[in-house]
Amino acid sequence: MRRIVIFCIALSFQLLTQAASANEQSPKSLNESHALNASTPSETVNEEGTTFSSNRHRNAVLNSDFDKSTVATDTPEVAFTLLGQDILRGSFERLYWTAGQAIAGLAMPTPILVAAGNKPGPTLCLTAAVHGDELNGVEAIRRVMFSLESDKLNGVVIGVPIVNMHGFRRTSRYLPDRRDLNRYFPGDPKGSSAGRIAHSFFNEVITHCDRLIDIHTGSFHRTNLTQLRGNLGKESVMQFSKMFHDVTVLDGAGAPGTLRRAAVDAGIPAVTLEAGEPLRLQLKEVIQSVNGIKAVMYHMGMIGSKPSRAPNQNVFYKSTWLRADQSGVFLTEAKLGQRVKKGDILGTVTDPITNRSSVIRSNVDGQIIGLALNQMVMPGFAAYHVGIATDQKKVAADKMADNVVAEALEPVAENMKEVAREAAQTAAKTSDDPATVAAAARKAVKDATQNATQLVDKPKAEKLNNERTDDTPPEQGSAESPESISQPRPNDELEEHPE
Repeated sequence: MRRIVIFCIALSFQLLTQAASANEQSPKSLNESHALNASTPSETVNEEGTTFSSNRHRNAVLNSDFDKSTVATDTPEVAFTLLGQDILRGSFERLYWTAGQAIAGLAMPTPILVAAGNKPGPTLCLTAAVHGDELNGVEAIRRVMFSLESDKLNGVVIGVPIVNMHGFRRTSRYLPDRRDLNRYFPGDPKGSSAGRIAHSFFNEVITHCDRLIDIHTGSFHRTNLTQLRGNLGKESVMQFSKMFHDVTVLDGAGAPGTLRRAAVDAGIPAVTLEAGEPLRLQLKEVIQSVNGIKAVMYHMGMIGSKPSRAPNQNVFYKSTWLRADQSGVFLTEAKLGQRVKKGDILGTVTDPITNRSSVIRSNVDGQIIGLALNQMVMPGFAAYHVGIATDQKKVAADKMADNVVAEALEPVAENMKEVAREAAQTAAKTSDDPATVAAAARKAVKDATQNATQLVDKPKAEKLNNERTDDTPPEQGSAESPESISQPRPNDELEEHPE
């Protein structure tokens, strides 16, 4: 009898132990996960190399503040609606976006983190992993989002750590069809798979943003100095870039189809934040990115924590690639961020069979803002990306003037095209002679130039109103901003350094 009692007690203890273990391993709710993270301090390393632990009290405040179950009995105010869900002030939500591309039951929804402060303010969007092999932005967004406190946040932060979930799961830069998602924005609902995904994401998420920071890394075995890419010809983008304090800035409108260019065209000031290399998590670059984002949030009035570092930006309006002249083993002697002078030797390329070697020299004064990792290369391989030192004030003034001229001439050019086409079509009905048709179009353009001054002087808002009737809604994604649509410039974005 005694043995039976002991056996029953032992069996009961074993069953209780298994149940407790299963409960620990079972999936937890978002709030329970937050509480678990808050109870487990993690160690990180700051820019100076000092190890420190996360603030338990800070995380506890975050979790309680962003827990809707703890909201007072008063009806919470709705900050805005995203993906069909009302986002309440003082809440932290995890939503899911899907472009509807997968077979039913095999969809890969993309998590979207939304932090809404207790007080109203602007909406800042953070995106990363538009290329699935770029990891630094994923960690940067995680650190930013889970450091926010609702009672100290004004406005809303939308964080999308992994935009290209298809590529991320395969550690690939591209979508499954080998298309680059960052060449298809703002997308096309009737286009290719990439175009439809881009259209869905842009219209369901990005159109809610007041500002956008799209985080990338270098590509194809290259690394980038932490830097911004932005169209400094747009006043709003220039002012936005200045908020990042000491982050280097490279001017450029962006290649057609990039997320930040599509956002700017839609009236949303946007920049690309480049940091590090693909397929690696680099703590230094992550910390620099987080610090830059926090500085932006301070200047936007979203948080009160003043950045510790004063603004001291290097701004480059021009850049160049230095290339290898032979094939072989490329070994760099220069480092990322290094200042260089014209004639400096930056690296070597050596033929592994003949041992013949050549050097790569800088042909400009500037700073290395991107370089290739040591590897086998072919002739013409782009090894160093150098920002060219220029008179920033002069170049900035010239660029602003060019932008004003382009904006002023845009309606003139469109009017000339329309007048010339009508004249040419009318002349073609009565004559088959190409010279006669061309002469008629030329005369019509000459006559139309007399009204060019009126087109230039007319406010752009008035032009937009005149171009469509009151009962015609604006096209999706059309720009209502007074800024003009950005136009690509020669060598604006080189193939060796795609965003």
